[in-house]
Amino acid sequence: MRQSATAKKIMVAAEALFAEQGFAETTMREITGAAKVNLAAVNYHFGSKKGLISAVAEKYLSPLASHLNTALDERVSVAGDETISAEELLEILMRCLLQMGKAKQFALPVFMRLLELIYMKNQDELRDAMISRYGVQFTPFIELIRKDAAIMSDEEFFWRLHFLLGSVVFTLSNFQTLVAIEMREFERVAEVERILHRMIPVLVAGLHARADHTPFTRL
Repeated sequence: MRQSATAKKIMVAAEALFAEQGFAETTMREITGAAKVNLAAVNYHFGSKKGLISAVAEKYLSPLASHLNTALDERVSVAGDETISAEELLEILMRCLLQMGKAKQFALPVFMRLLELIYMKNQDELRDAMISRYGVQFTPFIELIRKDAAIMSDEEFFWRLHFLLGSVVFTLSNFQTLVAIEMREFERVAEVERILHRMIPVLVAGLHARADHTPFTRL
């Protein structure tokens, strides 16, 4: 279904504000002001702020999941029963993120903000909706990652996966600061592509590390 000109204006304004400020921090007044529409127009086209967030998420997450699963299908067809390394899988994910980043202006910051939103307090309804809508689409990637991870319990894998996501969120959300630090320290320009790929060995090491179930004890 094609969006009306007004709905497109609202989406463009919302994407820019969400990318810059975050979903929870952006107010409807800011969105309507940037789009030069009234609140009734937003409610007519999207129902509410939650509806607008869902529309933005759909615009970015569905294409990402589609690109990722297409790339995975192609790789699995070649690999057959062979286990695909976590390093290669993360490379595939990073490439899909970067492709989306080049195709859509706000893709990377919006992805980061969506992950932030999922982990926020008092966002149970949105979190459940996101997991229900997109969880299945990312399941093939998670299952392939699990195959090359160290032997561990489901609970341990859950935490390793979220440590991985946390690293990606931190890096993307602090990218400009990290660039500034690197430029001061090393006197060269950092690029998001180079930084994302630098993360991969660290993330893989975390997935391959032996699971230690020894209870924590105070020193």
